[in-house]
Amino acid sequence: MPYLEKTTAQKAVDVDIYFEDHGSGQPIILIHGWPLSGAMWEYQVPALIDAGYRVITYDRRGFGRSSRPYTGYDYNTMTEDLQDLIKKLDLQDVILAGFSMGGGELAQYAGTFGTSRVSKFIFISSIAPYLLKTDDNPNGAPDEVFKGMEENVRKDRAGFLKGFGEGFVNYEDNKNRVSKGQLDYNFNIAANASPKGTLDCINAFGRTDLRKALEKIDIPTLFIHGDADNIVPVEPSSKQGHEIVKGSKLEMIKDAPHGLYLTHKEELNKLILDFIK
Repeated sequence: MPYLEKTTAQKAVDVDIYFEDHGSGQPIILIHGWPLSGAMWEYQVPALIDAGYRVITYDRRGFGRSSRPYTGYDYNTMTEDLQDLIKKLDLQDVILAGFSMGGGELAQYAGTFGTSRVSKFIFISSIAPYLLKTDDNPNGAPDEVFKGMEENVRKDRAGFLKGFGEGFVNYEDNKNRVSKGQLDYNFNIAANASPKGTLDCINAFGRTDLRKALEKIDIPTLFIHGDADNIVPVEPSSKQGHEIVKGSKLEMIKDAPHGLYLTHKEELNKLILDFIK
């Protein structure tokens, strides 16, 4: 299986990042959300490959089949993992698409590494640029929201993830679009992640201010969000991101929840393909 081996200064293997690389053509990297893995893109990968793209997915450190270190769950470190993968595969003209927490890697990537290797950004149900409510970010969520999530993960991670999974897709409203089996599958992915990584990532996606990073984006950018997203409010995320990134597009999918990659996959796939073509 393909792994990116992250090394320390002493050249000892520190973290292995699992990735999959399929198809040919212009490369597109799909970056998963919390608390899932690259497996979440099951219904996007074939559509993109069939359209003539090389599709790369990977598991963020601590999730899926990647290593589970005790530290490093901040956007600076996680974006270095992304850059190292891009360099390992020697990618140019790459399209980067990030879902939910994955949108944070996109923003940090632009802020840290620029856009010389990237042709387009796609933010899907993204947390970027800033979810935390502050005096200069009044539409954000109060810190009590993230403290509550952290407390629930510490106290009963599995129980929290079970309920979170239903809210992820607005299950009561979308039983005709997503099965109980799919919810169970998502739960298994989430429950098998690193407990420490699951906890620490809440601080990353909940409290990292990526507004300045977004200002450095100078390539075509698309924001996609569901208008029924009860997990990530659209005002401090996609709408604010759209306002910051000059010339960007914002597409709202009617009645779509946070996990629209499952419930509204046809609509999402069409928006992605229309944009990257």
